[in-house]
Amino acid sequence: MLEEKTILVTGGTGSFGKKFIARVLKEKIKKVIVFSRDELKQYEMAQEFRDERIRFFIGDVRDKDRLYRAFDGVDIVIHAAAMKHVEACEYNPFEAVKTNIYGAQNIIEAAIDRNVKKVIALSTDKAAAPVNLYGATKLASDKLFVSANSYVGSKQTRFAVVRYGNVVGSRGSVIPFFNKMKEMGKLPITDKRMTRFWITLDQGVQFVLDNLQRMHGGEIFVPKIPSMNIIDLAKAIAPDCEIEIIGIRPGEKLHEVMITTDDARHTEEFEDYYVITPEFSWWSRKKSVGKKVKENFVYSSESNQQWLTIEQLREMSNQFGI
Repeated sequence: MLEEKTILVTGGTGSFGKKFIARVLKEKIKKVIVFSRDELKQYEMAQEFRDERIRFFIGDVRDKDRLYRAFDGVDIVIHAAAMKHVEACEYNPFEAVKTNIYGAQNIIEAAIDRNVKKVIALSTDKAAAPVNLYGATKLASDKLFVSANSYVGSKQTRFAVVRYGNVVGSRGSVIPFFNKMKEMGKLPITDKRMTRFWITLDQGVQFVLDNLQRMHGGEIFVPKIPSMNIIDLAKAIAPDCEIEIIGIRPGEKLHEVMITTDDARHTEEFEDYYVITPEFSWWSRKKSVGKKVKENFVYSSESNQQWLTIEQLREMSNQFGI
């Protein structure tokens, strides 16, 4: 599937981008383009990945003209660039809209006009029934990418979305934060009841690659992944630390959802993932062979069937904590 293909990754210097690029360089690709706006991170990445198949493009998804130039000759786009931090989006809402929504539109238009074959956009559990601006912008982005398949006309470009939960050990995630805070003897916890979906970077990358092959265009792919309880994580990382309850922060949920009851009406289940299928006339049931989920189904971190134990969380902490 990737042989002799040119792949572009927006936000390519981020945690996902670096892991994804390391993975595809093991394939017989033609070229991989790192598209991001941070020249220092690109410089550092160039020192780490010394491979003649890598190209570095300074650019911002807000800049459509730059995207048109970058997408020339590209076969596959993985759209990972976004404003992701909940608090930053809450206090800089216009900036979040420019990057996460207008940026998505620019990606779509450039991909169609440059004859990109496949585009997968990375989403988040916060896009399902959003309560914060980050989630709201990503929900809008998801809908733009699904609807984009209606705009391709005679072109071959196809768009799909991958939605998953918190990424273990990514920059700004809770494991490195807890490991730092335990040195002070106290862990700040928002709420003892809080649960989250968890996925590793390796799992996230593989899920994207799997869905590049599966996609017809218009799907939102959701992996079956485990949940964790925030108190269990605290016990795994720092069992002797004092717990300080600080309360839920602005725009934060107690539990996350990846498939709502409304989405369930057009969701299909497979062995290790779900597909939220598009509600458009161009979508055919023949494109999917999954099992329809039950009415009123909801995929929530609170009611999930898979849970990480304290021991599993401790192993993850040791692996991803630095």
